[in-house]
Amino acid sequence: MSSLTYDLTLAGLSVGAAAALTGIGLIVTYRATGVLNFAHGAIAMLCAYLLRQLAVVWEVPLWAAAALVLLVVAPGFGLALERWVFRPLAVSGNDPARTLVASIGVFVLLVGAAALLWGTGAQEDAPRLIPGEPWGQLAVACAIGVAVWAVTRWTRFGGELRAVVDNRPLAVLGGIDADRVAAAGWAFGTFTAGLTGVLLAPYVRLDPYGLPLLVMEVVAVAVAAGMRRLGVAVGAALAIGVAQSQLTRLHPRGWAEPLVQAVGANLFVVALLVAALALPGVGGKGALPTAVTRRTRAAPREAWLVAGVLFLLPLGFAGSDLRTSIQVPALALILLSLVLVTGRAGQLALGQGAFAGLGALFATLLTTGHFPGLPQLPGLPALLVAVLMVAPLGLLTAAPAIRRHGLALALATFAVGVGVSRFVFAQPYATSGLTPPRPAGFDDDRLFYILELALLAGALTVVAGLRRGRVGRALTAVRDHEAGASAAGVGVPALKVAVFVVGAGLAALGGGLLTFGLHSFDPSAYDPVRGLLWFAAVVVLGADSPFAALLGAGLLVGLDAGARGGVAALAIGVLAVLVGRGFNVRAWSRGGGRLTGRGSAARERLAFQAPAAPQAPAAIEPAFQASAPIKQRALQASATVEQPFKAPAAIEQRGPGQSPVTWERTTATRPAPATLTATHLTVTYGPHPALQDASIRLPSGGITAIVGPNGAGKSTLFHCLAGTVRPDTGRVRLGQRDVTRLPAHTRTRLGIARTFQQLVVFPSLTVAENIRIGAEQGRVRDPAATERMTRLFGLRGEQETRGLPTGTLRRVELARALAGDPHVLLLDEPTAGLDPAEVAALARLLRALAADGVAVLVVEHDLDLVAELADTVHVMAAGRIVGSGAPDSVLDRTPEPS
Repeated sequence: MSSLTYDLTLAGLSVGAAAALTGIGLIVTYRATGVLNFAHGAIAMLCAYLLRQLAVVWEVPLWAAAALVLLVVAPGFGLALERWVFRPLAVSGNDPARTLVASIGVFVLLVGAAALLWGTGAQEDAPRLIPGEPWGQLAVACAIGVAVWAVTRWTRFGGELRAVVDNRPLAVLGGIDADRVAAAGWAFGTFTAGLTGVLLAPYVRLDPYGLPLLVMEVVAVAVAAGMRRLGVAVGAALAIGVAQSQLTRLHPRGWAEPLVQAVGANLFVVALLVAALALPGVGGKGALPTAVTRRTRAAPREAWLVAGVLFLLPLGFAGSDLRTSIQVPALALILLSLVLVTGRAGQLALGQGAFAGLGALFATLLTTGHFPGLPQLPGLPALLVAVLMVAPLGLLTAAPAIRRHGLALALATFAVGVGVSRFVFAQPYATSGLTPPRPAGFDDDRLFYILELALLAGALTVVAGLRRGRVGRALTAVRDHEAGASAAGVGVPALKVAVFVVGAGLAALGGGLLTFGLHSFDPSAYDPVRGLLWFAAVVVLGADSPFAALLGAGLLVGLDAGARGGVAALAIGVLAVLVGRGFNVRAWSRGGGRLTGRGSAARERLAFQAPAAPQAPAAIEPAFQASAPIKQRALQASATVEQPFKAPAAIEQRGPGQSPVTWERTTATRPAPATLTATHLTVTYGPHPALQDASIRLPSGGITAIVGPNGAGKSTLFHCLAGTVRPDTGRVRLGQRDVTRLPAHTRTRLGIARTFQQLVVFPSLTVAENIRIGAEQGRVRDPAATERMTRLFGLRGEQETRGLPTGTLRRVELARALAGDPHVLLLDEPTAGLDPAEVAALARLLRALAADGVAVLVVEHDLDLVAELADTVHVMAAGRIVGSGAPDSVLDRTPEPS
């Protein structure tokens, strides 16, 4: 081995050892607590600063300072985080998105604290804890990795750790002290974070922004290991470290030189992009916490009036005061893009800073004539072109958003932001002191500020419009429940793409205005750490409110304008931690404070109870006017129910002088019946067949039931018909049309509606808005369907869905499915949570639907209901249909489902 190769290998092992420590710490924390600790890098930075403060500034002996920081401060900080931040989240279910917001809050808080205490400049005198050769660091990383592996594999604590991660409530019932296990995991994780920080600090920039980002770049090794396999994480870290070091030997000529140099210096970033975008995601699905996503009332007119006055006030300023104020509208546009992407669509987008920076860079290059292949442009045309160029780049985050959710999406968007920062903003052409001129006619600060206000007002109008109307309801449905939105007919992938593209354009517009206002392009203003700060600010102040963008921009600029940097990050970090724990900042700011559980329940009862309208006991008739035999059977089935659908009322009864509510098609000409047919369906999950050669026919005007024990394949067959599972073999046809490869929302628009076994109602929308989505997105778009469905099911359209009883929510879900006038209705456990009166009401409704030509499929465990209701019953076992026929001939031979 040549001397150069050997030296580069040693250098790579040194970097890889530090990365391996980070991977070990992240994996142990994740396995012990289920939390992907985004604050890991900030903890590493804080420990490095503390060691420098003790050993260099206060001249404490290095060994004593290191022992205090690594063995006392770092683990103690982990214990404090577990006890006061993450334990309440674990007890309440450990939702991935809530823990993400909390960990980002800790990250931002620590960055702000470090900036406030030590300043934002880089420190070059961090002490070396271990000699420069890699063997000491490598030995430490390997020893820690082997110790962790041995503990988790061979000790009782390791078994308890796995049990807590798999199912914390069940582990507690089994006698395991889950809090102790989680505390140990956090203490060890923060210890490794501190060790990583003090080992890296002598070789990199020790500043509040650089070191945390550098540590978080190597999260790729933990993701590549599936957040479980320590050996894979250590091996990947060492291999990437050595490869990155060896790439510095390559010096190609021509166009490839800057690319190879960028990759060679940022191979961990490349690994992060691959791990976040190509490998299976971690953390499962997740939505933002309820305190964040809950649809809020629009800010009162008085608040907007005050905001307008405050934004106009700087027009009377002069000098540096106005120069500071110029940043506020531009930053508000960037935050408004987060309101759209995160607040409206519910996507965990951590990379919006990259699009703001691209807008600023492209506008600068265009105005200075340095953009390759394009001529020099004046300010406003350059800004417009920059926005049009950046907006399609929103696909960089829209593409992973289509198939990823929760932490997986957060990692993907964060990786995109880091990649843009390292491979675009850190290049010589972006760091050479670019000074763009302002648009012609807007050189004066006041005139430029007026231009910003005009553009901000236009953007606010667009985003506020997306809160209302058909698109606004669709976005809210996607945010609340993507699968439910797709089942209601919303084109979720296309809507996500549109939101990310528009969001990227808004961020680019804000970035371009920011760099024009300051007369310079500063790459550090758009690094991923700033992006996390902006995300946290929007989450804290109300992700669903455009007003939050204005408030957030004012706070971020104002808090850091006249004070030492870090005040804004410190304040936002504290609030983000509180929001991650479920604290509602907006409710508290309105004086609401917190209610106890009993108080919250009382408030819900008061909010949703209203005096029932007087109703004459006479002349009560069934709500459906079906054929005489159907009507007679329905009356017989409910003979024991004094007032059908009254617990609570499921269908509005006819009183004196009122016309009966009838079920009827919304179109003037009744379409030809459509039969749904599935033939030879096979679905395999790994080596296990879930569905084997299953064929079923749902005739128009008939009620078909599927029964069988748990694990028989009923749900898989149901999902194949609904479009949420694509079979390996076989065909699904609606009439003569093959719909096998069509997604769920397309099938809904063709006339295949469904409900869910686990109730799906969009809690941010009212009852009427829930139903209106079905009326707007279904097979037939009928504006009158919403009112007709609310009357038919005895619902109050203006009522909020949060807190309503299960039976009422079942009716809302069914009303939404029927509002689009479907050909086929697929019902998965429709009687779950219903009382006998509501079950009888549902049976009458299904008979009336079938009499009107709808093909109805019911997957149900209640065999008595199936026997009374179905025309045809299919019995499933081990993924096969083992019996079919009339209920009397099939159910007598069918055991009760387990």
